[in-house]
Parts: sequence; C-alpha cells; structure tokens
Amino acid sequence: MKIVVIVFIVLIIASLGSALFFMLTHQGDSKRVVKALALRVGLSVTLFLLLMAGYYFGLIPGRIS
Repeated sequence: MKIVVIVFIVLIIASLGSALFFMLTHQGDSKRVVKALALRVGLSVTLFLLLMAGYYFGLIPGRIS
C-alpha cells in the first residue's frame, strides 16, 4: 500500500508540474492547463478513496491507543 501511495503522490506532483509548464510556455492555450489540473484533481480524489478503502479493509492499520 505504501508503494501505491508513493506512486500516486509522484503522479500528482508530475501533473502539477506539467500544468505549470503549460501555463508558462503556452500563453494562449489554457486547455492543456485545465486538463492537467483536472487530472491532478482526479488523482487526488482517487488516492483519497484508496486510502479510505485501505483503512476500511484493514490494509492500513488504525492508531493503537
């Protein structure tokens, strides 16, 4: 599960970086920026849902008090 989370975080950061690159280099073309940011949001939501499912199914242990 740790590897999956790390891969998703790397993909989210790469998508954010590509959006920044498109924003700086293609001044008039905002469609690529919007697509990259939409992909980042989709990856973030997917990661959040995977973390919730992992906790629910016991793949991620809860806090032991």
